[in-house]
Amino acid sequence: MLNTKHIKALFFDIDGTLVSFNTHKIPQSTVEALEQAKHKGTKIFISTGRPVSFINNLRQIEHLIDGYITTNGAYCFIGNEVVCTFAIQPSDVDTILNAAKRFQCPAVVVGSKRIAAYLWAPELDEVFKKGLNLKDFTFAPIEEVRQMPILQISPFFSPEQENEVMPQLQHCTSGRWTNKFTDITNSDADKGKALITMTHTLHIDINETMAFGDGGNDIPIIRNAGVGVAMGNGGDNVKQAADYVTTSVDDNGVQNALQQYGVI
Repeated sequence: MLNTKHIKALFFDIDGTLVSFNTHKIPQSTVEALEQAKHKGTKIFISTGRPVSFINNLRQIEHLIDGYITTNGAYCFIGNEVVCTFAIQPSDVDTILNAAKRFQCPAVVVGSKRIAAYLWAPELDEVFKKGLNLKDFTFAPIEEVRQMPILQISPFFSPEQENEVMPQLQHCTSGRWTNKFTDITNSDADKGKALITMTHTLHIDINETMAFGDGGNDIPIIRNAGVGVAMGNGGDNVKQAADYVTTSVDDNGVQNALQQYGVI
């Protein structure tokens, strides 16, 4: 067992961390590990790039979850209490969508209440409906969503296109966890900053937190947490940022890390 401070709160990315990309389910070992942690009084939180309406794969553990960091920290809540919400400035929304049009790249536009597809293309269905198992999800009209505060835009920019567009934005940050697209949010919103806000709300020391992830958008929370854990299936950049690298999501990764640190 590794030496660590008493862990009071666990924060988990969803895709590739809690949920297997292969089965679209949470491994039974992970479910059992979270039940044990909860029984010992540890709080359990989600930390995801998914907006709330995209979270459709946590039914196995919904009863264990105390709160959520969603849309990469742009919308966070504990129970019925909204902890923080950050919208992208309208001028930055225009710049991102104009670039998507120029590059002829589709984008998913996350409004405060509904989600739209901009410049729809078959790859949206391939990535979101198939890859994230959102088969029954229906996008709203872009004209409707543009009337709302925009929490996140996920344009299918290449890394080179992303590098070209981001300096043109006044107040945005980008979190990439796939080669297909990146998640752009208000620069006050990332998982790491959301963790700080959540700990203040919970009145716990950030050193008493443990965060798990596998993608580039998990790096801020992995770095900020008391213990940052990278999944074995994660990217090299995530592993380099972590305090500990566990096994993959499909190889009892969450359970193994919680046991290593004496959480269970």
